[in-house]
Amino acid sequence: MNPGSHTPEIGRSIVAAGLRTHFHDVGSGAPVLLLHGSGPGVSAWANWRTVLPALAQQRRVLAPDLSGFGFTDRPAGQVYTLDHWVAHAVGFIDALELPQVDLVGNSFGGALALALAIRHPQRVRRLVLMGSVGVPFTLTPGLDAVWGYTPSLDNMRALLDLFAYDRSRVTDELAELRYQASIQPGFQESFSAMFPAPRQRGVDALASAEADIRALTHETLVIHGREDRVIPLSNALTLADWIVNAQLHVFGRCGHWTQIEHSGRFARLVNDFLDESE
Repeated sequence: MNPGSHTPEIGRSIVAAGLRTHFHDVGSGAPVLLLHGSGPGVSAWANWRTVLPALAQQRRVLAPDLSGFGFTDRPAGQVYTLDHWVAHAVGFIDALELPQVDLVGNSFGGALALALAIRHPQRVRRLVLMGSVGVPFTLTPGLDAVWGYTPSLDNMRALLDLFAYDRSRVTDELAELRYQASIQPGFQESFSAMFPAPRQRGVDALASAEADIRALTHETLVIHGREDRVIPLSNALTLADWIVNAQLHVFGRCGHWTQIEHSGRFARLVNDFLDESE
């Protein structure tokens, strides 16, 4: 796929923190920044496509491809760290001249959202953490498989089975689309450089300090799928315990794909939370 082609996956681009950054920009009003997860072949569109229309009815929704993912630039030799991803995300909102945004982070994107709110609290109004990394936990076999992906259609199908509670959602068409995305030029090279074995180090490197999380005062919505086999439900319980102004919503009959498996209810929940008066 080429970024010039006319497909829904292709949006706009802007230079952020020195990187030509691909993103989707839909709706109008108060800005909300969506930070995607770290699965192979992921992009902002793949992660958020099912909820973009509903969220954009009430606000301006910005969904970038984070550094190393999607159609954003991949400089040769880039070292991928939490510091780098936070700087890129802040550079993105700076490039759009947004003094403050609401943040919605999915999985890896949740760890990034959490770190951004800790380091730049004035840039964040409200925080939504979904299936989030960012606290200490023992690497799950599911996450080890996701980060250790090597490209093949069978491997992609197996990973998508891990993500979804309802396996009927994992169609041959979806597996083929995600597999093809994962083998575009440069995609696997950057992906495999991010979380090399032993992958517990990747979990630990994305965690913020407990004292810093406890010091957050942002209104925060923590969302998790009860049957998540990639990121443990205990992460959500920890975040809800440590963040003083947190509320927790657990979706039953749901894996790691809350925004896809329960897209309508997810969008209503997030819209209601972001619309609440202080």
